[in-house]
Amino acid sequence: MTVMHRRETTPITDGDAARKDPKKAAMSGWIGSALEYYDFALYSLAATLLFPTIFFPTENPTVGIIASLATYAVGYVSRPLGAVVLGAYGDSHGRKKVLVFAMLLMGFATFAVGLLPTYGQVGLLAPVLLVILRLIQGFAVAGELGGASAMIVEHSPDARRGFFASFSLQGTQVGSILATAVLIPLAALLPDEEFHSWGWRLPFLLSAVVIVAGYVIRRRVQEPPAYLAQSEGAETKRRFPLIDLLRTHPWVLVRCIAMTFTNVIGMATLIFGVSYATQKGYGVGFSSSEFLWVTMAANVTAVLTIPVFGALSDRIGRRPLMVAGGISGGLLTMAYLWAIQQGSLPLVFVCVVIVQGVLFQMWNATFATFFQEQFPMRMRVTGFAVSQNIGLMIASFFPSLFTAIAPPGSANIPLVIGMTTLGICLVSVVATLMSADTKGKSLDDLEAS
Repeated sequence: MTVMHRRETTPITDGDAARKDPKKAAMSGWIGSALEYYDFALYSLAATLLFPTIFFPTENPTVGIIASLATYAVGYVSRPLGAVVLGAYGDSHGRKKVLVFAMLLMGFATFAVGLLPTYGQVGLLAPVLLVILRLIQGFAVAGELGGASAMIVEHSPDARRGFFASFSLQGTQVGSILATAVLIPLAALLPDEEFHSWGWRLPFLLSAVVIVAGYVIRRRVQEPPAYLAQSEGAETKRRFPLIDLLRTHPWVLVRCIAMTFTNVIGMATLIFGVSYATQKGYGVGFSSSEFLWVTMAANVTAVLTIPVFGALSDRIGRRPLMVAGGISGGLLTMAYLWAIQQGSLPLVFVCVVIVQGVLFQMWNATFATFFQEQFPMRMRVTGFAVSQNIGLMIASFFPSLFTAIAPPGSANIPLVIGMTTLGICLVSVVATLMSADTKGKSLDDLEAS
């Protein structure tokens, strides 16, 4: 027999409201996300630019590219497990504790990648160890954005949740900028042989800083008053958050998973697109350093646009931005890949800024708030983390799928990949339109609905 839940919230007093600190919560989420996504983005760049030759040498370039991109995807395979475990920890024991643990684990795994032997030194053991560390990375990052955005949403005034929560997403872009900024001078200044032999290790070893910074920064974060009130006022024994989620919000979970597929835009532009532009098998001829600058331009633009779209979502709603960003970004991916095919670096810069820096960020800046608003507080971190990370696990295989359906030597690569990207985005758009907009509703109203 199913036991009905008594509503697990305690009215928030004026004193509770006074203890809300959205600016401090947003800054903590921003810094933490930047440091943790520095680690995750660093691996993503290395998987396209370096690892095919360092860990997967093969006479067939297609096999090497697919194998390396598959290790990139492996990091997403472990994310659902991390979402279940870390989400439950964040819902049951506090947002602060899960954020500290996730960052320390991520820092350890990334630092260890910088110490790995290569395929030439130990053979198959090298890619095996690489896969294990990537699995740990994926497990750790699964709790980051869910915990950080829950912390910010629960600290924020109802009318500005979108704006404040967008800073955790801005932090992820800053992390990608830091990863790219570290690789650019190394790739440009070091001879290619030295860069591939030891230079690539330095950015990974810098993750030791994350271990220290993560402990210091996240220890100072305070739990949201509403969460503390709920924890102190709960009078019934809670189910395990995942079980509660599956029993009470299954279709919300499915819709959020499908909405996450909009990330295919980033997979097509900054993962497959980089491989398409730089790998010798495709014959386009761009250098690794050139496309590090392309990635940098997209991320710098995103840093500027994310808070703008976050604030706009508080005014016009989350759904209009998510739908418009998904459709337009998916459609113009084709133009971006066509620009790569033409070999025009200025045109590539223009297209990547529009597609990845502007259009995709219409979705990216608002989805975290929208997802958090779909779930009640008792399962908020779990609901967000499980839906996002299952969706990302599926989406992470899109670059390998793209390489398989448009391998080196294929004709009409921009058209094939562009139309595939748009089709996947339309799945996300339908799921978004099936979800009620939450703009203007208080967390108490959402909790009761």
